[in-house]
Amino acid sequence: MKISQHHAWPSTIQEAIAIQESLQTQIITTDQLKEPVQYVAGVDMGFLEDGTVSRAAVAVLSFPDLQVVETSLAYRPTTFPYIPGFLSFREIPAVLDALEKVKIIPDIILCDGQGIAHPRRFGIACHLGLLIDIPTIGVAKSLLIGKHEELPDIKGSWQPLIHQGEKIGAVLRSRTGVKPLYVSSGHRISLPTAIDYVLRCTPKYRLPETTRIADKLASAR
Repeated sequence: MKISQHHAWPSTIQEAIAIQESLQTQIITTDQLKEPVQYVAGVDMGFLEDGTVSRAAVAVLSFPDLQVVETSLAYRPTTFPYIPGFLSFREIPAVLDALEKVKIIPDIILCDGQGIAHPRRFGIACHLGLLIDIPTIGVAKSLLIGKHEELPDIKGSWQPLIHQGEKIGAVLRSRTGVKPLYVSSGHRISLPTAIDYVLRCTPKYRLPETTRIADKLASAR
């Protein structure tokens, strides 16, 4: 896979904020998908040697049958600390290394993290999607910002996630009786379409198959 954009990786929070604010204006939250969608992918991270080494995993699955067609792994030193709201600077460098090894280019990537449901509307899904110019969806396991109404306990139920009067995502029940997911547009995809694909990639468990498989690879489980 060819990486579309490059920038210097920051060493301070101030530099990271400046990058987020400068790139956020390029994010597209309308549908620019290659159709029909034939391949979806998940990316995830594991850390070795007390967090000093990053292990990035990519899993490409056929769609809609969700069969694994390609995987890749990449390792590199971890150069940015874990700070909520700045996940992409810790994880994306290794993720890009893993994506560069992929021969089958996915039509959509589901990220284990936020899209525009982020204080500066530039979570890891936005950052990755912009760098590789592929539609991305943020599928987070926990709430970063925003509020929502009570969510019904039935699979497929969702409520808008609101922050400062703006709809930034959705709280989605991906499986009846389990904790919800926090879905938001990353790049080149609308929220309704993102919700649809997350549900179609989540036939049985709480997490999308893309995330589950990438997580196993990244964690060497």
